[in-house]
Amino acid sequence: MVDSPVVGQCECGAVAGPLGTCVDYYHAILSEEQTDPRMYRWHALVVCAYLLQHPSRAHEKYLDAQFRQLQLYVDQGLDALLRVGARQVARNKHGARSNHGMEPLAAYAPLPQGGPPGYFRATFCGLPVRDGSFVSDGHLAYGQRVETIAEATVESWRSVAPGAL
Repeated sequence: MVDSPVVGQCECGAVAGPLGTCVDYYHAILSEEQTDPRMYRWHALVVCAYLLQHPSRAHEKYLDAQFRQLQLYVDQGLDALLRVGARQVARNKHGARSNHGMEPLAAYAPLPQGGPPGYFRATFCGLPVRDGSFVSDGHLAYGQRVETIAEATVESWRSVAPGAL
């Protein structure tokens, strides 16, 4: 929990779940990804959504690109996001640093300056964990839940009125 005036409530406004606050869920997901590579398909979505829902834990200079990545995902799907990520990795291997590979994301709205939102309809604290796993009911079900969090994150940031803090 970061800067939350309410005990048991997360920065994103969520009430702590059985594992704790969203940071506990985030770390558990990252840990489970290490033992289940199929979960890694949704890694970029998890990272972007978590940091946009908890911006005090993020590097501010990356939040705009992370917001644009979530918009790309919502607009074009996971395969498109994975292609952009693979392209960026390839560019980095060749030493390209100019513009940080933002060309595919240029069509998407920048991060609103009036945020962060105080509420997200879907958060990490709401993810079900069964038998210590986020994928106990299958990888596609897990992916759909991560998709819901990503969509809710974009939705909430888009609703931020400029100048509202």
